[in-house]
Amino acid sequence: MNTRLITAALDAAERGWHVFPLRPRDKRPALHGETACTGTGDCAAGHRKWEQRATTAPDRIRKAWSAGAFNVGIATGPSGLVVVDLDPVKAKDPKGTPDGVTSLQALCERAGQTVPATYRTRTASGGHHLYFTAPDGVRLGNSAGKLGTHIDTRAHGGYVVAAGSTLPNGTYEVVDPTEPVPLPEWLYASLTPRQVSRGLTVTPAPVRASRYAAAALRAETAAVAGAGEGVRNWTLVRAARALGRFIPSGDLARHEVEQALNSAGLRAGLRENECRAAVTSALNWSIANNHGRPA
Repeated sequence: MNTRLITAALDAAERGWHVFPLRPRDKRPALHGETACTGTGDCAAGHRKWEQRATTAPDRIRKAWSAGAFNVGIATGPSGLVVVDLDPVKAKDPKGTPDGVTSLQALCERAGQTVPATYRTRTASGGHHLYFTAPDGVRLGNSAGKLGTHIDTRAHGGYVVAAGSTLPNGTYEVVDPTEPVPLPEWLYASLTPRQVSRGLTVTPAPVRASRYAAAALRAETAAVAGAGEGVRNWTLVRAARALGRFIPSGDLARHEVEQALNSAGLRAGLRENECRAAVTSALNWSIANNHGRPA
């Protein structure tokens, strides 16, 4: 067993995943706590917790696992991972409670998406772990139930039990060896609160617009705000190109169109930087291709 667990730890480290030992046949860290810290070794400069001590160094891994049949923990934050944890139904759950797999399928259907194909393990209890690479420059934390019933996520500040580890009720096994894919944008949006700039939360009425231009602005912004996953970017670009025709003629001011469309895009669930880039590009194209008053 010890050879198998060392191999499991080294295999995870080869993927760039930072590992640390868990207690034999358990999910709890095998490292000492702060109150028992002697201030020596790795902790000579101060107590280091499991996330700080997780490593990809083969020599450190072999040394640690040679001391016992430790299960393998993967520190998701340092590893650049976001793991979606799909738990099975528990005995205390009310009748009819969905398990994590069912909840994820329902979440995907509502978003018009398919269940992502990515590295997946089956847990000792019969649940599933789906591994994704974290978005660049983003520090996601852990969540519990935010995506749905029996769906948790692990990122910074969290860890998961690696394939090859064993608990009294079973073993963690790889069921899809696919390399982890990036966390889908629609899942990322579900995990993060929308950060809406104060100046973009209200769509002001255009000051000098004709009745036709004002009606077009209302219709296009409503279409963008109500656009669903998968068509939001396309709807935003189309709306910007349509409204851009009114700018050269003076029926709409560019800043009014930008503010209205950016606000609508945010309400649809797009990120602020995505809105601004798409609107700017589409307006530039429209203005360059429309020089007279729209018919």
